[in-house]
Amino acid sequence: MNNDRHIISALVTNESGVLTRISGLFARRCYNIDSLTTCATEHPEYSRMTIVVRGDENDIKQIVLQLGKLPDCRMTGELSVNRAVLRELLLIKVQADPEKRAEIETVCRTYEAKIVDLSPESMVAELTGKPSKIDGFVEVMKAYNILELSRTGLTAVERGGSVLNSEENKTETV
Repeated sequence: MNNDRHIISALVTNESGVLTRISGLFARRCYNIDSLTTCATEHPEYSRMTIVVRGDENDIKQIVLQLGKLPDCRMTGELSVNRAVLRELLLIKVQADPEKRAEIETVCRTYEAKIVDLSPESMVAELTGKPSKIDGFVEVMKAYNILELSRTGLTAVERGGSVLNSEENKTETV
């Protein structure tokens, strides 16, 4: 099986049970979801799901088609990494002894991370950016003893004038 990462965006009805039905579709086909984010949209009756999954082109096309057949799915498609704005949020808590704080603050400034909490023995930093930036920051912060971290998962929208929300474009790859 090809392990390329693919980003699927879906506009779904904003009601209970939708997440269960969509994640069940992936489970029945033995696909692991690497990342899944769901949020309200500009229209209260819809939610946007950004799903990151690994597989080959044929598998992903099949998943997109299957998602499009679900009554809850108003629009679905694969986003091109080159034609989308991709972001993720990280909160990371590191051990911050007084002699290391200035060094940690320098790393945070370099990555444009904000320090959002400070205690006598630790610091919490917040960073938003592309997954590769988040990965790089986490790797550097390992030197300071990571105590906890939490990542939101990927969220994405297509660049330019295209909008993933029209019923006539249902199941089209964007």
